[in-house]
Amino acid sequence: MRVLVYSDDAGTREQVRQAIGRRPAADVPLVEIVECATQPKVLQLLDSGTVDVAVLDGETQPAGGMGVSKQAKDEVYDCPPILLLVARRDDRWLANWSRADAVVSQPLEPIALADAVAGLMRQRAATRLNAK
Repeated sequence: MRVLVYSDDAGTREQVRQAIGRRPAADVPLVEIVECATQPKVLQLLDSGTVDVAVLDGETQPAGGMGVSKQAKDEVYDCPPILLLVARRDDRWLANWSRADAVVSQPLEPIALADAVAGLMRQRAATRLNAK
């Protein structure tokens, strides 16, 4: 499965990549991670239908992950599940507004992030199987 990681911070993208690893759980497929740092590229990749799960950094500038998530959920046909990285637990209400499917607070805890991504991978696999 392809996992998109969006952040303008290379360190954050590296943390996410390391937390997910090649397979975030034993019962999910191997992961191919695609990184990007710009909103237009995120929307292009999501619109292409080649992304299965997206991890968006809410603190990315100038277009934060929350706004990108809301736009993607409103505009992308068959938008994949989105996990938002938020700076504060209190930002969860904004994540709800953005229609994110999961939220993980920073500082990132690798096990929590891997579990959340694996859950979204399962969700995507189930919806893809039902659609066929």
